[in-house]
Amino acid sequence: MRMNDEEYFRSCVALERHLAQLLGMRNIEEFSESAGALWHEALPVPRWCRDWEACAPLIAAHTLHIEWDDDPADPYGPAVRIARQRVHLKDHPTPDHALRYAIVKAAIAHLEHQHHVARCR
Repeated sequence: MRMNDEEYFRSCVALERHLAQLLGMRNIEEFSESAGALWHEALPVPRWCRDWEACAPLIAAHTLHIEWDDDPADPYGPAVRIARQRVHLKDHPTPDHALRYAIVKAAIAHLEHQHHVARCR
């Protein structure tokens, strides 16, 4: 189900914030250029879901294998799959957006798995 633009933006920021926390970033906040300055010593939430320049390094950093899945039997239509993360294109404004979203979700899953393995040792 496709969200409206504001809901989509918020879901992107929430995913970006989650990834930032897993990467150990602290004191981050959402920042809009039109909103003015950040709080003292705060960093803007990286725009991984919204900007290729930020997102692309995640592919190499987490050795992500991207697959496009156009299974005619899938009632939700074409999707991008990275590891166990599956993101349907119709839930995003463009395939480009869906791919970035999938990359961020896969990076989060990868880091959460690493944290889990480290705790179990």
